[in-house]
Amino acid sequence: MRVGVIGCGSIGKIHIRNLKRIGAEVVAACDIDEKELKYVKSEFGVEHLYTDYHDLIARSDLDAVVVATPNYLHHEMTVNALKEGKHVLCEKPPAITARQVKEMYEASRKYGRALLIGLTMRFRADSRALKEYVEKVGIGKSYYAKAGILRRAGIPGYGSWFTRKAEAGAGPLYDIGVHALDLTLWLMNDFEAEEAYASTYAKFGPKGKGLGDWGKPVPGGPFEVEDLAVAFIKMKSGATVYLEVSWASHVREGIIYVNVLGEEGGLEFPGAKVYCGEGGVTVGERLRYREGGPYIGG
Repeated sequence: MRVGVIGCGSIGKIHIRNLKRIGAEVVAACDIDEKELKYVKSEFGVEHLYTDYHDLIARSDLDAVVVATPNYLHHEMTVNALKEGKHVLCEKPPAITARQVKEMYEASRKYGRALLIGLTMRFRADSRALKEYVEKVGIGKSYYAKAGILRRAGIPGYGSWFTRKAEAGAGPLYDIGVHALDLTLWLMNDFEAEEAYASTYAKFGPKGKGLGDWGKPVPGGPFEVEDLAVAFIKMKSGATVYLEVSWASHVREGIIYVNVLGEEGGLEFPGAKVYCGEGGVTVGERLRYREGGPYIGG
């Protein structure tokens, strides 16, 4: 497979490295920063370099394109790549608004090309083990789930697009919350929400605290998004989902978790643990699975 990568920042480089590991040919890359282009050429041997993504997606020799740019660019770049007949792997979140996401999906159907969003937690070995258990054994009807990703100090790229409302859309809710929520709904096999009550807070970012080491900071840049978000979601099925995500918070240590409760059993992530009752006794089991990273399927 011949692939082009749009966006050669931190996550773009990860995509290039992993694509090459599985034998894909990364033949072209695009970024507005020519220093990044020089790096991917020297480090990964990518020969064809562009500063305008239109030139990359117009190449007739590409099978697929990776969109690894700031959030506000995902919609336009993905739709145009699909129009050019390319399969697309787009980083999360897929777009800023629900309407944009729908248009991306419709473009995929219209032009007959695959569209995959980079929700990598579905591809972790323990996630897949839990999903297989749900499909083959089952936990009955899911009625409650809670999920969260809490960081102590992980605000990315302070002052850059990460913390600009118009370019990011949101803070940790869009950046990492999408992972926790997607995995939860996927394990529940329940994707239709009826209503939600949510709150957001910015207690660290405006003070320049809670900074992480991901992304390139821009000195003097704004902090216009939340650093913590919580939501209580009522599904059309009657199930309830609680979600909490933060870039920065006063917790003992960073955590990630998903718990799903069903009428016949419960799921715990990470670690692929299943709990059920037999004769009034709670039984716990850790599913067996082969360890592996979420970025390369196996």
